[in-house]
Amino acid sequence: MTNPAYVAVDWGTSSFRLWLIARDGSVLAERRSGEGMTSAAKTGFSQVLAAHLAAVEAPENLPVIVCGMAGARQGWIEAGYIDVPAPLTSILTAAVSVPGESRDIRILPGLAQRDSATPDVMRGEETQLLGALGTASAGAQAVCMPGTHSKWVHVKDSKVTGFSTFMTGELFDVITKHTILSHAVAGAGEQPADTETFEAAVSAAFQRPALASNLLFTARSGQLLHGISAAAAQARLSGTLIGLEIAGALQDAANSDITLIASGRLQAVYEQAFRTLALPFTAIDADAAVRRGLSAAAEAIWPN
Repeated sequence: MTNPAYVAVDWGTSSFRLWLIARDGSVLAERRSGEGMTSAAKTGFSQVLAAHLAAVEAPENLPVIVCGMAGARQGWIEAGYIDVPAPLTSILTAAVSVPGESRDIRILPGLAQRDSATPDVMRGEETQLLGALGTASAGAQAVCMPGTHSKWVHVKDSKVTGFSTFMTGELFDVITKHTILSHAVAGAGEQPADTETFEAAVSAAFQRPALASNLLFTARSGQLLHGISAAAAQARLSGTLIGLEIAGALQDAANSDITLIASGRLQAVYEQAFRTLALPFTAIDADAAVRRGLSAAAEAIWPN
């Protein structure tokens, strides 16, 4: 096996991803599990990591670089925040060492926006951002990182000037499971996706965001009065929430280039939304971005 240089870990709230990285930057081994912060806090962060390191046969002296919720106040050890505005590279030199471990383990900090009117935090996405944009990005960009809590980050000349969190994914989950609208989407998973309804909902919410709560209810009333399918109701809810998110995120950055950092189903959904709104964008794979960001940190901390 090629000699490994370090281990990179993206430790989220509900997910764990580990890569054994060679000196040339290639991936030698990979591990994924549902042992995120919530689970690891009960099991023990050190034990969870040790089990995965053993599975990839990582040498005992191999260092580990970590980003994400392992550095939260409720995580392994608090890694703090870098206040914005700040250069993308600011996270590279602010990693926190985990005490009491036989190997060198560092956890990267998050970013904080301390404006009292728009307070916000991110942890993990800052590493994706660094990996996606690098250290020499020019011009103004609006970066979209969709998820349970979508992040929209404004970057100008490699400096994070501000960001916003949108609870789009969590709201969709709550609305479709715990409100009257849950009846409208029952059985949607057994039907083909309704692309046309999704696109119409994205446009309607983007153009008239003040009517969002009314537009959401039409998933129910449209079914009762016009017999729209469960899949159409689900598409209307999803499209409304995503259109609302995009409208809010771009209200002060309408002319910025959009960079989408995503993968899998979410990448496809947001690409469809951007195309519907005729918004030009560039897509970057989220897994590749976080690996590049972790690699930049590792190379800054442990230069060859």
